[in-house]
Amino acid sequence: QVQLMESGGGLVQAGGSLRLSCRASGSMFSISAMSWYRQAPGNERELVAEIIDGDSTKYSDSVKGRFTISGDNAKNTVYLQMDSLKPEDTAVYYCNAEESLGGVKLGEYWGQGTQVTVSS
Repeated sequence: QVQLMESGGGLVQAGGSLRLSCRASGSMFSISAMSWYRQAPGNERELVAEIIDGDSTKYSDSVKGRFTISGDNAKNTVYLQMDSLKPEDTAVYYCNAEESLGGVKLGEYWGQGTQVTVSS
């Protein structure tokens, strides 16, 4: 079992920055990827950024060049640095951990979410 705890959300003006943190605890042996998703009211949850095997990163087109995902293995923590924030970035942001073994996905875990609100 893996537990995820997000922090760092809040209210910021457009053009500002926030850094989200996701601290993982529990059995991390089979965790192969960590991701950030977001969900705005009335919208489906969407993938924002992911880091695979600790170094390969991917971003959605809407945040590419503005957001940076990184990990600190010693602290079992993944960060999402969000710069040049826009009102359309307003959403609840969720941390996700994917468990796999030998290329086969075994399951995934979710954090409770943290609210990010960007005012215009």
